[in-house]
Amino acid sequence: MTQDTTALKSSAQGVPRLRPGSKIYLMGICGTGMAALAGLLKEKGFNITGSDSGFYPPMNQVLEKLLIPVYKGYNPDNIRDAAPDMVIIGNVIRATNPEAVQVMEQDIPFMSFPQALGEFFLHDRNSLVVAGTHGKTTTSAMLVSALKGCGARPGFLIGGVVTDAGRGFEKGEPPWFVIEGDEYDTAFFDKVSKFLHYKPKNAIITSMEFDHADIFKDFSEIQSSFERFVKLLPGNGILVACADWPAVMKTAEKARCASITYGFNQDADWMPEKVCISRENTTYLAVNRQQDIKIPVTIRAPGRHNVLNSLSVLALCHALSLDIDGVVAGLRECQGVKRRQEIRGVINGITIIDDFAHHPRAVSETLAALKERFIGQRLVAVFEPRTNTSRRNIFQDDYAQAFSAADRIIVREVPEPEKFSGLKLFSSKQLAEDLKMQGKDAECLPDASAIITSILGDAKPGDVYAILSNGPFENIHQRLMDSLKKTGETRR
Repeated sequence: MTQDTTALKSSAQGVPRLRPGSKIYLMGICGTGMAALAGLLKEKGFNITGSDSGFYPPMNQVLEKLLIPVYKGYNPDNIRDAAPDMVIIGNVIRATNPEAVQVMEQDIPFMSFPQALGEFFLHDRNSLVVAGTHGKTTTSAMLVSALKGCGARPGFLIGGVVTDAGRGFEKGEPPWFVIEGDEYDTAFFDKVSKFLHYKPKNAIITSMEFDHADIFKDFSEIQSSFERFVKLLPGNGILVACADWPAVMKTAEKARCASITYGFNQDADWMPEKVCISRENTTYLAVNRQQDIKIPVTIRAPGRHNVLNSLSVLALCHALSLDIDGVVAGLRECQGVKRRQEIRGVINGITIIDDFAHHPRAVSETLAALKERFIGQRLVAVFEPRTNTSRRNIFQDDYAQAFSAADRIIVREVPEPEKFSGLKLFSSKQLAEDLKMQGKDAECLPDASAIITSILGDAKPGDVYAILSNGPFENIHQRLMDSLKKTGETRR
């Protein structure tokens, strides 16, 4: 990715002139980060409007509660009607977008979402940035909860709805501001990773592997972005790095500040021992042998990956000399993030779970965690390859190994394949065939309607359905629950 510095300079010029009451317009406002930023800016006293082409839970509900008006679809008339003093352009917006063209033609000051967050909210805060290919949303939520357990009121912006707060943002109070640090690019005029705008004072890196094939050509480009990120940490900052990932450890060497490691790796500074996962919670012992520390920890989230997520938070908070009893209490109370192993309902003894997992490793770890949590119950995975990367065939073989914990797998065909003409697409049919070759009960179906029909003919009390997608998936969760209710009523 390359950076357009001319656009960066021109887009930032209008910031000092803005005062509470000024009108700010967000293009792509229904994105998780953009909707959260809209909420923060409204709390700061700005007049907020925006536009988007897609509206689905939970972010549209957040915007409705905030009473932020949203234009449906992109139209130059929206810009003329809103007459904004500043426009914030999301990374889903292309340079040819009619509203973006209108902004340029009217010479309206504009910024990217990460730039705006840095300019408006981070100057007087200790920025705690959680980065990594996996786990950063959940880890960020855990960090917020841990800080609150210590009596702090941290500001935060997280790419999801934090269950405890009912939203993904809070202005909070100094000194702390927690940010989910995404490595995805910033905007069409600013082709660098978002986390490079977040002025990090302290950071966590949970993991690092290839993802986002639409913007990174190979893993070396991803590692380069992370290396630029850690170099932003000041000498008196702290980097908490997962020792289970060699790439994370190599990147940590580039930091000027102290690095603290955690993981199942025997050489890590912090390790989890005596891990126990049950339906109600997960317990373990956080051990630092060098300092002769053993701290019992209880979290609500299942899975070894969530053990590590919480351990990274404890390691950072300990290094910041925070009250560890408060940290542990906060971790225990953290209810997680919506769309991360979220139980949407239990209908006729059938559990419906919504999860964001799309990368093969995330799919594998999520399903393994659910299998441990719901011991003895049939686990059915319903997978929609929807992200720009998962719709490509780059992880075709890896997905075939990602569903080992599931007893049955239903794969939706790639949605809207016409948008990816000219690319080698992921084959849902091939995945189903590969899983059958392993002896798995697997099938490929065209859409949510066909999947619901299949489930209704097969579902039994005690089944757990894990629906894995980063999008609305045709509202399959609610439609499935409604259908199961009707089926149950008919059978009575």
